[in-house]
Amino acid sequence: MSSSHSFSSTSYSSYSSSSSSNGQTTGSHHSQHTVTDSSGNKQVKTTSGDLGGPVYEDSRSYDAQGRELLEGSGSTGRNQPRIQDVEIEDVTDADEQYKEKMEDEYAKREGGA
Repeated sequence: MSSSHSFSSTSYSSYSSSSSSNGQTTGSHHSQHTVTDSSGNKQVKTTSGDLGGPVYEDSRSYDAQGRELLEGSGSTGRNQPRIQDVEIEDVTDADEQYKEKMEDEYAKREGGA
Protein backbone atom coordinates (compact mmCIF):
# COMPACT_ATOMS: atom_id res chain seq x y z
CA MET A 1 0.00 0.00 0.00
CA SER A 2 1.23 3.41 -0.79
CA SER A 3 0.18 6.35 1.27
CA SER A 4 0.27 9.94 0.18
CA HIS A 5 0.74 12.74 2.63
CA SER A 6 -1.15 15.91 1.96
CA PHE A 7 -0.23 19.10 3.73
CA SER A 8 -0.67 22.79 3.47
CA SER A 9 0.87 25.70 5.25
CA THR A 10 -0.66 28.99 6.22
CA SER A 11 0.98 32.26 7.13
CA TYR A 12 -0.56 35.53 8.20
CA SER A 13 1.02 38.92 8.68
CA SER A 14 -0.58 42.18 9.68
CA TYR A 15 0.47 45.66 10.64
CA SER A 16 -1.26 48.91 11.38
CA SER A 17 -0.24 52.40 12.32
CA SER A 18 -2.10 55.38 13.68
CA SER A 19 -1.43 58.83 15.00
CA SER A 20 -3.50 61.47 16.69
CA SER A 21 -3.14 65.22 16.43
CA ASN A 22 -5.56 67.89 17.63
CA GLY A 23 -8.25 65.28 18.25
CA GLN A 24 -7.93 63.84 14.72
CA THR A 25 -6.81 60.23 14.42
CA THR A 26 -5.36 58.93 11.18
CA GLY A 27 -3.94 55.56 10.35
CA SER A 28 -3.68 52.66 7.98
CA HIS A 29 -3.63 48.86 8.03
CA HIS A 30 -2.29 46.06 5.88
CA SER A 31 -2.66 42.30 6.18
CA GLN A 32 -1.61 39.32 4.09
CA HIS A 33 -2.81 35.73 4.36
CA THR A 34 -0.96 33.06 2.38
CA VAL A 35 -1.98 29.42 1.98
CA THR A 36 0.43 27.00 0.29
CA ASP A 37 -0.93 23.59 -0.74
CA SER A 38 0.99 20.30 -0.92
CA SER A 39 1.88 20.97 -4.59
CA GLY A 40 3.52 24.29 -3.75
CA ASN A 41 0.73 26.41 -5.21
CA LYS A 42 -0.03 29.59 -3.25
CA GLN A 43 -3.14 31.65 -2.68
CA VAL A 44 -2.30 35.15 -1.37
CA LYS A 45 -5.03 37.42 -0.02
CA THR A 46 -4.13 41.01 0.85
CA THR A 47 -6.24 43.74 2.46
CA SER A 48 -5.24 47.34 3.10
CA GLY A 49 -6.75 50.75 3.68
CA ASP A 50 -6.79 53.95 5.66
CA LEU A 51 -8.62 54.36 8.95
CA GLY A 52 -12.22 55.31 8.20
CA GLY A 53 -11.71 54.80 4.46
CA PRO A 54 -12.42 52.02 2.00
CA VAL A 55 -10.76 48.64 2.38
CA TYR A 56 -8.96 47.30 -0.68
CA GLU A 57 -8.78 43.55 -1.17
CA ASP A 58 -6.65 41.57 -3.60
CA SER A 59 -6.45 37.83 -4.16
CA ARG A 60 -3.78 36.22 -6.31
CA SER A 61 -2.74 32.66 -7.07
CA TYR A 62 0.76 31.42 -7.92
CA ASP A 63 2.03 28.07 -9.16
CA ALA A 64 4.87 26.18 -7.47
CA GLN A 65 7.45 28.06 -9.59
CA GLY A 66 6.12 31.44 -8.42
CA ARG A 67 4.36 32.35 -11.65
CA GLU A 68 1.10 34.19 -11.17
CA LEU A 69 -1.97 32.30 -12.35
CA LEU A 70 -4.09 34.73 -14.30
CA GLU A 71 -7.84 35.11 -13.90
CA GLY A 72 -9.64 31.90 -14.75
CA SER A 73 -6.42 29.91 -15.25
CA GLY A 74 -6.10 28.45 -11.76
CA SER A 75 -8.25 26.04 -9.85
CA THR A 76 -9.97 28.89 -8.04
CA GLY A 77 -10.50 31.23 -10.97
CA ARG A 78 -11.31 33.95 -8.44
CA ASN A 79 -8.64 36.53 -9.25
CA GLN A 80 -10.44 39.71 -10.13
CA PRO A 81 -8.78 42.99 -11.05
CA ARG A 82 -9.39 45.60 -8.36
CA ILE A 83 -8.02 48.68 -10.12
CA GLN A 84 -10.49 50.91 -11.92
CA ASP A 85 -9.93 53.82 -14.26
CA VAL A 86 -10.78 57.14 -12.67
CA GLU A 87 -12.50 59.76 -14.77
CA ILE A 88 -10.75 63.12 -14.75
CA GLU A 89 -13.87 64.80 -13.32
CA ASP A 90 -13.64 62.50 -10.28
CA VAL A 91 -10.02 63.48 -9.69
CA THR A 92 -10.83 67.18 -10.07
CA ASP A 93 -13.73 66.94 -7.61
CA ALA A 94 -11.61 65.04 -5.09
CA ASP A 95 -8.82 67.59 -5.50
CA GLU A 96 -11.23 70.47 -4.88
CA GLN A 97 -12.67 68.76 -1.80
CA TYR A 98 -9.15 68.21 -0.46
CA LYS A 99 -8.22 71.86 -1.03
CA GLU A 100 -11.38 73.02 0.76
CA LYS A 101 -10.68 70.78 3.75
CA MET A 102 -7.08 71.98 3.95
CA GLU A 103 -8.19 75.64 3.80
CA ASP A 104 -10.69 75.00 6.60
CA GLU A 105 -8.00 73.29 8.68
CA TYR A 106 -5.54 76.16 8.20
CA ALA A 107 -8.27 78.68 9.08
CA LYS A 108 -9.00 76.77 12.31
CA ARG A 109 -5.32 76.73 13.25
CA GLU A 110 -4.79 80.42 12.50
CA GLY A 111 -7.92 81.37 14.44
CA GLY A 112 -6.97 79.22 17.44
CA ALA A 113 -3.37 80.42 17.66
